[in-house]
Amino acid sequence: MKLTVIGTGYVGLVSGACLADVGNDVLCLDVDAAKIRVLEEGGIPIHEPGLLEMVRRNVEAGRLSFTTDVEKAARFGEIQFIAVGTPPDEDGSADLQYVLAAARNIGRHMDGYRVVVDKSTVPVGTGDKVKAAIADELSKRGVDLPFSVVSNPEFLKEGAAVDDFMRPDRIVVGADDERALGLMRQLYAPFQRKHDKLVFMDVRSAELTKYAANAMLATRISFMNELANLAETLGADIELVRQGIGSDPRIGWHFLYAGCGYGGSCFPKDVKALIRTAGEHGRDLKVLTAVEDANDAQKHVLIDKIVARFGEDLSGRRFALWGLAFKPDTDDMREAPSRVIIEELFKRGATVTAYDPVAMLEAERIFGDESRLTYAGRPKSALEGADALVIVTEWKEFRSPDFEAIRSRLRQPVVFDGRNMYDPELVREKGIEYFGIGRR
Repeated sequence: MKLTVIGTGYVGLVSGACLADVGNDVLCLDVDAAKIRVLEEGGIPIHEPGLLEMVRRNVEAGRLSFTTDVEKAARFGEIQFIAVGTPPDEDGSADLQYVLAAARNIGRHMDGYRVVVDKSTVPVGTGDKVKAAIADELSKRGVDLPFSVVSNPEFLKEGAAVDDFMRPDRIVVGADDERALGLMRQLYAPFQRKHDKLVFMDVRSAELTKYAANAMLATRISFMNELANLAETLGADIELVRQGIGSDPRIGWHFLYAGCGYGGSCFPKDVKALIRTAGEHGRDLKVLTAVEDANDAQKHVLIDKIVARFGEDLSGRRFALWGLAFKPDTDDMREAPSRVIIEELFKRGATVTAYDPVAMLEAERIFGDESRLTYAGRPKSALEGADALVIVTEWKEFRSPDFEAIRSRLRQPVVFDGRNMYDPELVREKGIEYFGIGRR
């Protein structure tokens, strides 16, 4: 099948490469010439495990190509995926300008039947707006060409996106006509050979499904963080509590880890957008408002522990920080807890030496030439002469550190573990003060 993917960001590039990998002919469009240049030169503009190799393999096979030519893209694929950004507006609502611009470009240049697929995370009712935008452009041209609008939300985890796309647990398709449903079933046939993973529904229900999924996961995280803070107050251990409730099959093990808050491009933005959508229709989502408030507060928990240990005035102190990305296996620092922690340390007069396997270039872009933030080439190098170690991202390489090296390199052997990576008793046996989240 011939497919166009509009947008070469996280969702668009992963989707395009994976769809090409099963034999489709895919053209990826982006108006950012710099991104297309990187792709044409054999690189990728994001960090995602396995993606670079997949992109190169399919480019060499002639199944994947890139362009900035809007007209060429609109005329190329019978199925047109819109996978552009939907950043939050100041009021928390999703900004649809890029989605609707893509839809209008399709309407301006399409030369036959098109299935226009909203792959971006969009508010309920966006399908109607996309349909209206395309119809308006066709009317301006004085042509009557058939098209369908479909909602096909992505459920990709950063750091595991390629595997999630190639081995999905479900494929949600919202469509209102049989022709579009038939093409979407044909498109996704290679991804469900063992059993049918397609879940068909109407467009609005598909749009809401994506927001509901992310809101549910965010709720579990904030719930566990609140319980962790309570456990600490009561002298209980949140890790033992997690094991006790996770073994209940009605609850399960996923997203029950306490920490220093969630971040990234999806959960914060989608929770805000869903709250905003509800408000526009006279509904008050009290649970999600609390989820958002709890997460904002949780990003300050490590700072509260640092202040309790070292005092409010941190002038002259330097902290080693392991982990800048909002989660492992990505360089994404959008809404990352590390950003809040670093800024709060700066406010109190401290400096920071940070290490992250892949996100330090992104940190340099965000913080610029900030002299109070320096970077280390290795985790141990960040420790030299620091007053304490602060762990913010649970990268695999941090799981089994040399505790003796940590103790000997720090000016004071203190560890603030924002992801509960270590056994508190083991760390303390090594002569290190340990502060976790909800740990006894």
